[in-house]
Amino acid sequence: MLETRERSAIIRDGLGVGVATGAYGVSFGAVSVAAGLDVWQTCVLSLLMFTGASQFALVGVVAAGGAPLSGALAALLLGTRNTLYGLRVAPLLGWRGWRRAAAAHLLIDESTAMSVTRPTGDAARLGFVVTGGSVFVLWNLATLAGALAGTVIGDPRTYGLDAAVGAAFLALLWPRLDTLRHRLVAVAAAAVALGAVPVTAAGVPVLVAAGVALLAGVLTRESRGTGEAAR
Repeated sequence: MLETRERSAIIRDGLGVGVATGAYGVSFGAVSVAAGLDVWQTCVLSLLMFTGASQFALVGVVAAGGAPLSGALAALLLGTRNTLYGLRVAPLLGWRGWRRAAAAHLLIDESTAMSVTRPTGDAARLGFVVTGGSVFVLWNLATLAGALAGTVIGDPRTYGLDAAVGAAFLALLWPRLDTLRHRLVAVAAAAVALGAVPVTAAGVPVLVAAGVALLAGVLTRESRGTGEAAR
């Protein structure tokens, strides 16, 4: 059992992360409406997909005139990291049945980070639920607010919202550029995507850039394995 002080600290930290992350849903709501989705489509996307990077990828491709299938593929590629999170978090939470299915929907960067750092299973479960639950509720409320605001302000290009997808994507990416390797991969992916823009349909450059990142990950893992074997 958790002590009262430890429980309060976990709840406080989880709610803090929830407020900070959930509020960003306003941007997604406005950007999604600017991309051509209506309020209900935007809200359903947040309810059912519930992973910010994938949501921005989908509306970004649609905003650029790409096919919805290309947008869905880009969103799927970005969402594959959640599978790796699940492999790490599932043993910590120890849930089965409907609890495990419900937890899968709340499996995002923030809920994972707030659970894997806990010393006990009880603490991990509390951190996961409080963080994931608060982000889910606030993200969806903020999405609705942003979508409604986007329908009121008129033509989004007047206010520069047509550039908001790229800005939001950059904001999601920037904190992850914390090592030289990540920066080099990002530069290479951006260069390949820019080169693909004139010769491919909208949405394809995003998929090509994702392929560069996947290839870099595979090559890095192989080089590490070779180095360890040489020892």
